[in-house]
This record gives sequence, C-alpha cells and structure tokens, in this order.
Amino acid sequence: MIRCRFVSCELRRLNGSMAAMEICHLFISTGHNFVGHHGREPDTHPMIETPEIECVAGRGIRGDRYFDFKDDYKGQITFFSLEVFDELCSAMQIQACSPSLARRNVITRGVDLNELIGQEFEVQGVRFLGMEECRPCYWMDGAFAPGAQEFLKGRGGLRAKILTDGKLCSMTSSSRAKSRDPVKLV
Repeated sequence: MIRCRFVSCELRRLNGSMAAMEICHLFISTGHNFVGHHGREPDTHPMIETPEIECVAGRGIRGDRYFDFKDDYKGQITFFSLEVFDELCSAMQIQACSPSLARRNVITRGVDLNELIGQEFEVQGVRFLGMEECRPCYWMDGAFAPGAQEFLKGRGGLRAKILTDGKLCSMTSSSRAKSRDPVKLV
C-alpha cells in the first residue's frame, strides 16, 4: 500500500468543536481522460503529484484540466479520502496502486467529506463551498478493478467551488509552516 506524508490541519465547526484533517497528496492533470470519451478508450493524461496547488476563485486549480472548464463549475477542485482509498484497495485486493487513480485533486484523511456538502469551509486560508459528492462512474471499474464503481457509491469524494485565491501546500512543499494552517467550517 502507498504510505504518505501528512499535513495536519484542523476542521473547526461554528459551534467550536474540532476534528483533525490531514492532507496527504495534491494532484493535477493537464487533460481529461474520461470526460467526453464515452464509448471510446480513455486518454492517458497522468495525474501529477505536486507539493502545492494554486487555487483561483471561480476558475479552478491553475494548470489542472478543470481550470476555466465551465462558468460557475461545481467541480473546480475535488477531494478524496485516503481511508476510502485504503478500504477500496483492501476490498478489491489491490496492491501497489496510487490514490491518483481516482483522479481527484486533494487526498485527505480524518474528515468525512460528505459532511462538507453544502458547507463553506477553509483550508490553509483558501475558502471553498462543498457542492456535491464526486460520484464514481463506470470508468472506476477500469481504473481500479471491477466493482470499484459500486464500492465507491456514496463515498466517491467531494466536488467544491473555490471561493478565494490561495495556495494549498503538502508536506513536500518548502512552505511547511503554511501547510499546517487550520481548516475551518465557515
């Protein structure tokens, strides 16, 4: 299994309760492998792990395939749980694969991403609006293993809009102090 370095953060609710969140990986891709490919083979644009990503309000992640994709697009950035990835790999008996196969941008640990649907939240000073589950599609069966789409129903990750400009950093970034900023529900 893939092990990762974690960025420790906090998730703060308005009522003051907090839960830990860890940002494990940050990914971008310059092209679409599946969007617009129904009935055809997917493209082969890789997910590129990067130590930081630049979030641009209302537009997406600079350098990512969804940057300026559509006006007011609900998936300007996507989040996926490393716990769900680990459960998927265990259930499907998959070894030595990367969470990048899910083609999500921010891989997290310690937070139920479904709880952020309909919520404004802040990570490392960047504000987001959780829009909806990033529902798995039939391509997941090819990316991971047959049955992956069904397994991921209800826990395929989170699509969000970017509300403010800023950068998210992982532990591989030279901005280690920034990478530990709190994460808050607003």
